[in-house]
Amino acid sequence: MTTSANLYSLSVREPRSLLFAAMFIIGNILLPQVCHLVPQGGLILLPIYFFTLVGAYKYGWQVGLLTALLSPIVNSLLFGMPPTTALPAITIKSVLLALAAGFTASRYKKVSIPLLLAVVLFYQVVGSGIESLMNGSLADGFQDFRIGIPGMLLQVVGGYFFIKYVTTK
Repeated sequence: MTTSANLYSLSVREPRSLLFAAMFIIGNILLPQVCHLVPQGGLILLPIYFFTLVGAYKYGWQVGLLTALLSPIVNSLLFGMPPTTALPAITIKSVLLALAAGFTASRYKKVSIPLLLAVVLFYQVVGSGIESLMNGSLADGFQDFRIGIPGMLLQVVGGYFFIKYVTTK
């Protein structure tokens, strides 16, 4: 499943970049709140990454980077989730996701399941490796691969359909 898409690379100097980033940050605030209604929903569904992926893929790495940096911080300040101890690892993974999604969209100029799968695997493998080094525990660093597979699949499949939908509007 591949779709040609109207993908952009907006600069943070453009006012609409800030508007789009704000919308994706709000999405990254609301989606985790819904997912946290399910026991272990945040750990299983990884919702804080969803709109970072969509924003970076559709509007470029700069919109994605704003979303990646601000979403975890705002969520933590407003709701205590993620806990401050998890902020560095989640922020690193979010930044890796934004950069990988922005690069992939810019390079290939289309959206597909395999491309999104590559983006998600990249940020998860590299981010989990960094998290393992930070925590001194391989098991803790790679916990997303133990319990977060549904969330990764949601990012790939849901991200594909969401990006496809917003590119046709």
